[in-house]
Amino acid sequence: MSYEVFARKYRPQTFDDLVGQAHVSRTLKNAVAQNRLAHAYLFVGPRGIGKTSTARILAKALNCVKGPTVTPDGTCDNCLEIAAGNSLDVLEIDGASNNGVEQVRELRENVRYAPSKSRYKIYIIDEVHMLTTAAFNALLKTLEEPPPHVKFIFATTEPQKVLATIVSRCQRFDLHRIPAKLIADHLQFIAKKEKITLEPAAAHAIARGAEGGLRDAESMLDQLVAFCGDKISENDVLNVFGFTSEQTVVDLTGKILRSETAPALDVLYQQCEAGKDMMRLMSDLISYLRDLLVFKAKPDALQEDVDPELQKVLAAQAELIQNDRLLDLIDQFAQAEGRMKWAPNKKLHFEVALIKAIQSLNQATLDEVIERLGEIRDGNRSPEKKTLSAETMGANASATRTVPPASKRAAADPPSPSFGVAGTASNTAPRVAESPDGGDDAKNIWQRVFSKIPTQKAFVRNSAAVAHVLPSEGRHFILGFSPDQKSPMDILGTASNRKLIETLLREVSGKDWTLNLTVRENLVSKAQSSGESSSENYTDDPLIREALEIFKGEIKR
Repeated sequence: MSYEVFARKYRPQTFDDLVGQAHVSRTLKNAVAQNRLAHAYLFVGPRGIGKTSTARILAKALNCVKGPTVTPDGTCDNCLEIAAGNSLDVLEIDGASNNGVEQVRELRENVRYAPSKSRYKIYIIDEVHMLTTAAFNALLKTLEEPPPHVKFIFATTEPQKVLATIVSRCQRFDLHRIPAKLIADHLQFIAKKEKITLEPAAAHAIARGAEGGLRDAESMLDQLVAFCGDKISENDVLNVFGFTSEQTVVDLTGKILRSETAPALDVLYQQCEAGKDMMRLMSDLISYLRDLLVFKAKPDALQEDVDPELQKVLAAQAELIQNDRLLDLIDQFAQAEGRMKWAPNKKLHFEVALIKAIQSLNQATLDEVIERLGEIRDGNRSPEKKTLSAETMGANASATRTVPPASKRAAADPPSPSFGVAGTASNTAPRVAESPDGGDDAKNIWQRVFSKIPTQKAFVRNSAAVAHVLPSEGRHFILGFSPDQKSPMDILGTASNRKLIETLLREVSGKDWTLNLTVRENLVSKAQSSGESSSENYTDDPLIREALEIFKGEIKR
């Protein structure tokens, strides 16, 4: 008997054998059990994840002599013929080579005839997106109202090329890329059956190289058995396929995050001298940075893809970098990967990308520049303004302690302090009783939040001072601004400042709030309402105006 490759020998024969497609197998099993069978199915997904295998299993479930059943026996004539691909009633058609209108017309003629010995006549059309538009249109009517004994099953890797009129007549199932851990477990299952010693690290290296395709992983294992015999190590996998070890990618990432330029280049040179594929190394690096980003956002999201030891490494490296910096790294390396694809000297572009990425980690971000500008301006405040600030604060404090009658309070109250860049009233909470904006609870919360904003964050405090507290809606804490105060709203709207305010809101109120910022035409500028002239506005400072213009440009870009 001739040798049978692993991809064919261990092809799934039942719904339970499908790896990583539980959502598809469960739906189809329920449909068969409840006799809720559609007349046309469309299986979508990348190569090697089980589209055609699922179609064959469904055909066996429908045409098994014991069926329709969710557990075809696999021993009857119908099941054996379907598995071998020579059933007269289950026709597998290659859409790439039978894509003309003449072939579809022939199919339309044949669907009228009853199956020879099975319950249904089933047409499995692989790579259906290769059919021409004329062929699709010729199939429409038959696909919409086929004879009761006919079922259509389509498979494609490019669903966007299938006519919408075809898709709308089918039940669509999107098959997913298979997680690396499931592929590694399946490879160990095959190795046990074949009496092969497969190191766990080797199985995981194959799974990573297969990029979610089980058939690719099985083919790679087959090739390794021919190369190594009955014992396969991780080094064998790396040498045969030119992959980079996971530990090497981890080490390279660690050196990047610690800004160790020379050691990072040493790792690159070692891999280059070892004959490793630079494109593959770049792809592995981007993939690992993506894992690091996902781990920072949701650590349990990688349980199926990453082993526990690597999760510990991710946890340690996640402390070395912020999300915005990590996103910049991924973007820079992705751009470099695009350039490397067409460059003859891929190592050169990798070196440049590596050095540039490490340098960018040491550069100040726009938020840091704005905060530094505020600190510089705070340090340059004149003694007169400091004295004025102290006097104003004292006046406000005395007014709070002794509340005069309403008729006298308007004349007795001093003007509202200016929240300028110099921070002349940086230690004074914003007046929340000057307009009927939000409820008392929201105003009290905002007073306490404002008092907790660090004094060194001058821009944040100045912007918060001119905000109007509007009635909250559910978990949304709403701050309003007049139309001429969009710059303070832009400053509070940055990711870091928004997160700061939401954290303080949670600390003060004990509830999770989402900060909403809005411009309202009916709101009056607080600088105007306090009697200040526009020339006293903090945005009149040339240095700050320039910083704000840069900031606006970054927001638009």
